[in-house]
Amino acid sequence: MYNIAYIFAFSLILFFATKLSAETAEAVAFGPLHNALGLPLGLNLGGTHRVRYETLDSQFRAGRNGGDQILVLRTTLKATLYRGDTAITGEMIDARAAFDDVGTPLSTGVVNTAELLQGFLRWKNVGFLGLGGKSTVTIGRFTMDIGSRRFVARNRFRNSANAYTGIDWQWWGRGKRRVRIFFTLPVNRKPNLFGALRDNEIEFDDEDSGIKFWGLYYADTFNWGDNGEFFYFGIDENDSTDRQSLDRTLSTVGFRIYRKPRLSALDYQFESVFQFGESRSSTSSVDVTDLEHFAIFQHVALGYTFALPWHPRLVAQYDYAGGDGRANDRENGRFDTLFGARRFDFGPTGIYGPFARSNINTPGFRLVLKPGPSVSSFIVYRAFWLASKFDSWTASGLRDVSGRSGSFIGQQVELRVRWEVVPNRIRLEGGAAHLFAGEFMRDAPNSNCQGSATYLYSQIGFTF
Repeated sequence: MYNIAYIFAFSLILFFATKLSAETAEAVAFGPLHNALGLPLGLNLGGTHRVRYETLDSQFRAGRNGGDQILVLRTTLKATLYRGDTAITGEMIDARAAFDDVGTPLSTGVVNTAELLQGFLRWKNVGFLGLGGKSTVTIGRFTMDIGSRRFVARNRFRNSANAYTGIDWQWWGRGKRRVRIFFTLPVNRKPNLFGALRDNEIEFDDEDSGIKFWGLYYADTFNWGDNGEFFYFGIDENDSTDRQSLDRTLSTVGFRIYRKPRLSALDYQFESVFQFGESRSSTSSVDVTDLEHFAIFQHVALGYTFALPWHPRLVAQYDYAGGDGRANDRENGRFDTLFGARRFDFGPTGIYGPFARSNINTPGFRLVLKPGPSVSSFIVYRAFWLASKFDSWTASGLRDVSGRSGSFIGQQVELRVRWEVVPNRIRLEGGAAHLFAGEFMRDAPNSNCQGSATYLYSQIGFTF
């Protein structure tokens, strides 16, 4: 089908370029690129560039050899044209890989070359039924962060990012009251073939009506000052020859209540989600059995920030995401994380990423430190079990349908240090994660038997 996001974005850019006004609908933070080029106030131009080196010594994924390394580069360039309360935005992304080993896993999560990430028209301060406040309507291709970002997110650590084509309406009332309703076709990233990914070939992304994603989100502040939100997400996906499909029709309903971290105070977060509908347990074109789907997800975190040097914050965390039971029971209990990000809960992704928000049972502790105004760090310990020992460890592909390999995957220790060399302009970051192998990681029938795995990365990012 025609790529409607491209046609829509560039035709509107041409229209606005001929009618550019110096007036803007709101205060805009202009970056160094805008100032260096001497652009008018009605046009904002900026971007980012990031380079990261990653290495993984042993491989926990089924059928992989290990000893992987990769250099990934990501560049974005974003332009916004303003006219009164109307704006048009276009953003390009170039995500590519260099000197990756032959066996290093590659996907469109790593490579997405010379692509239109966003191209949309937005009306701001649009009234709604006399409710006051302010609202926006966005039409075109766009990225989204919603709530905790566990189910809808613009990826930050991952080299590429999720995008959607459709319509998104948001309303802000008094305080932190907010309503959001959207209907989209998720963008299908390309290319899909390993050889094309390895060569960083350019193939434009597209969307098709075979997958639809919509939702409702409401957030507010309680009388005692804590925050709450309720959300509903719906997805309807059918088989496609152009992408691997789980053929799912799911409703995801949940809520979150939380208190933000403060010095010498307790903070907490509780998120509870229920998911139901129909799905299939694999992307195989041979397995076409629709299963009754019911799964749950729970996240609990309790933290305290101490009034000590480096402002240490200690957090106890727990996550549970349902897994499928025994095969051939015509039911699927494996939780589907939709389009969420996972780095902030379960460690680095990239060529690592051993854990997803499916079939896991994991307690842990996190210690966050701030050694200086421009330096931050954390160390995390987590233990991982399968929620169902009959289902797969989804990120690895390991599975024992008999359940005889047990459920204990292993323990992970992660460290990250971040230095804002020039705040909001230049950032250095490095991190490590070590996964100590448990019984399931060693004994699953399709295990690589390579034992524990160590992942290291270092990166530098620029904002201009």
